[in-house]
This record gives sequence, structure tokens and C-alpha cells, in this order.
Amino acid sequence: MINPQWLRSFLNVAELGNFTRAAERLHLTQAAVSQHVKYLEMQLGPLLIRQSRTVELTPAGLALVDYGRDMERASWALQARLSGADEQHGEISLVTPGSIGLTVYPLLLNYQQRHPGLTIRHRFAPDHEVLEAILSNRYDMGLVTFKPEDPRLNAQRFMDEPLELILPAGVEYEGWDTLIALGFIDHPDGVGMATRLLSRRYPGRPNIREVPVRGFSNQVGLILEPVARGLGFTVLPRFAREAFADQRAIQVIECGSPVIDTLWLIHRAEWPLAARARTAIEHIRQRLQEGM
Repeated sequence: MINPQWLRSFLNVAELGNFTRAAERLHLTQAAVSQHVKYLEMQLGPLLIRQSRTVELTPAGLALVDYGRDMERASWALQARLSGADEQHGEISLVTPGSIGLTVYPLLLNYQQRHPGLTIRHRFAPDHEVLEAILSNRYDMGLVTFKPEDPRLNAQRFMDEPLELILPAGVEYEGWDTLIALGFIDHPDGVGMATRLLSRRYPGRPNIREVPVRGFSNQVGLILEPVARGLGFTVLPRFAREAFADQRAIQVIECGSPVIDTLWLIHRAEWPLAARARTAIEHIRQRLQEGM
């Protein structure tokens, strides 16, 4: 282990080529700087060739200069990581529910392409796992569909996401009977979402559970695949629908007064988000508001 004070004295001598000027810069005596270099040479071998007015570096001295520069860069990188001040470098970690994640993750990748010093780490997870991931410090920030009450979490309104009734594109929609004839494509949140939306569209109609189920998928990116093939209808948040590749194969049915979920951006309340995370998530928010 190299003493950092000795190394600092040596690097200044190597840079300035003179013990006196190095001592003046470091606010030390020339004898102290000479002693530091002597200790290093006892540990590493000859580092300098002393001449009348300057010094010359030996191969070992050159190697120690390179080592010192590496240590300086590592120190700067650590300070930047701890302070979170560097917007262009470091990791951005985000955990989200599937629907918004389908839209956010590609936008984050686009952002990373413009800022190659960043590393993007994203995970899909339901709300309760998002909370756990943030509270255990495994991710910097997350999105959830409700405002948590936990005082350890800071929650900011991020975006509104309406629910949509989605049918195959070629189907002529004539109301509830059309839904009965098509059948429901279910998913983990399907019954809850469909109940909330269709009870407003069809007050007094039977429960969604009485609609025939024609399929089920727990992969949010695949839920609309059977709908696009004409095998049924479903209810999903808008971002999940917008992320589906074949928009021409599906249609959104107007349901009157919208049912809207609010997405909340959360992170630990005890410390602020790093600048790179704040900048990236604000960029994503703006892109979503602009319709990408």
C-alpha cells in the first residue's frame, strides 16, 4: 500500500521537475518532500535521477506517475458517483409495472444511445415489488400506480394513464353484445381493469366475470396478440396499447368518461436522486407528454 501523502509529493516533483517548487505548491518544507520521495524509493526502488536543476524519471518513476494518475481518475469517479452530479456517466436504475415499462424502456435506450457513458438497468415488476426494490436500495427509482404512504419514500406525480377498451380492428362494435360474442382476453389485472372501465360504460350490466374468457397471458407485451388476431377483446392501460407493434390490427373503443390511473415516481426520501437519474426521467416524462 502506497502512502497517499508520499505519492502526492512525488507526483508534484515529477510534474514540476523540482523539489523546491513542489514543496511550495504543497505548503511543505523541501526536506519533507525529499523525505517522502526517499520513503517511496526505499519501497519501490529508484524513481528519480536528480540533476542540478531538475529531475528525470526512471522507468519505475514513470510507472508510479501512471499509477498516480489512475488513482486520481478513480477518486474523481468515486466523488462523482457519491455526489450524483455527473449527468453523463454512471448507472440509471428503474423498476416499473409492465404497461409503462413497455414504453419507458425503449425511451431509456434511446437516451443511452445519445449518452453512451450511461448504463441503463430496468426491471418489470408489480407495484408491491417496485416498493420493495426501492426500499431495499436495489433500484434508484420506480413507478407505481398508487401514492405510497411509507415515510421512507418520496412520491411525485409522474403521468396519468387511462384505461382503454381494445377490440380487433375488423370488428364492428355494437355494444355489450359485441363483447359477449368476442369474449375476454384476460391478464393478471384484467378483471379489475375491465370492471372499473366497463361498469362506467355499461352501468347495470352483468359482471365482467360473466363474459366468456377466450384467453389469458401474463406477459404484458403479448396480451394484445390474440386481440389482434380477432380472438377477443381486452382492457389495458394506454401505454401498453401504444407499445404494441401492430396498431392497425386493433381498435380503441370510446367509453365516455375516462378511467385514469396516476403513475407515481418514487425514490428513497432520505437522499435525492442523482443528477443523471433526474435528467433522464424528466426527459422521458417530456417525451411521453409530447406523444413520443
